[in-house]
Amino acid sequence: MEIVIALLFAGAVLFGADRLLLWLESRGHVHWRRKGRRDLSKEPTTELDDIFSDSSQR
Repeated sequence: MEIVIALLFAGAVLFGADRLLLWLESRGHVHWRRKGRRDLSKEPTTELDDIFSDSSQR
């Protein structure tokens, strides 16, 4: 019985999150559903050495 309650609760949370995202999108706060996700392969990349190096040593 507890597993049924847990599954129903999880379904309610997912449904509520979906409705919340739709509401936020309709108000202009979220755009990822309409435009899709960004293609990260087109984004600029950096190396770990660049991130962790001290900028005063350059």
